[in-house]
Amino acid sequence: MDSSITRDLYRDIIDFAHTTPSWVQHLAELWTEAGLLLFGVLFLVAWWRSRAGDSRAVALAVLAPLATAAGYVVSESLKSVVDEERPCRTVADAAAALVPCPPTGDWSFPSNHAAIAGAAAAALALAWPRIALLTVPMALLMAFSRVFVGVHYPHDVLVGLTVGALVAAVFTLVLVRPAAALLGTMRMSRTPLVVWFTGAGEAPAPAPAPEPQAYEPRA
Repeated sequence: MDSSITRDLYRDIIDFAHTTPSWVQHLAELWTEAGLLLFGVLFLVAWWRSRAGDSRAVALAVLAPLATAAGYVVSESLKSVVDEERPCRTVADAAAALVPCPPTGDWSFPSNHAAIAGAAAAALALAWPRIALLTVPMALLMAFSRVFVGVHYPHDVLVGLTVGALVAAVFTLVLVRPAAALLGTMRMSRTPLVVWFTGAGEAPAPAPAPEPQAYEPRA
């Protein structure tokens, strides 16, 4: 899987990383993990704002973290099948990685960080389309940071992004209708915890007033 093209590109990126200021290197190290936390915050914000919308909007927001988890599971399954060693261990003539190289058995292909980022960006874009202007660059930057710090090949992160985004999109689009139907039923409840989770929804329309009966005088 680690062709000469991606090996050369990996060398170029890690060499470039060593030429950057130390604060850039530390920021890249931080972003590989902090980006995941920021996606988690965005999941909460997307869910909270969806409570004022219809049941489909709530369903898309609730499914977003679940779709991201599905993207991670598929990525991890592929990783256990391919068994590609990390470039920080196999590319001997490359500069040292900026972070400790993961142990043997923690395989390289595809990148789980990139898969989670791609899945989160896609799922959030479905739930909150305008946020894609933020989440897509976030995902791309997180994927690049994994190569920048020296723990993944470029093809690891490209495949991770693609797999995560596709799995999340399919997962969400398949389940959004039944999830919206379930949440629509839940929104009819007046239980405080349920109302807090799903939002109040639309108030039921008032029953029409009975028509007045015409008065008929007795004979």
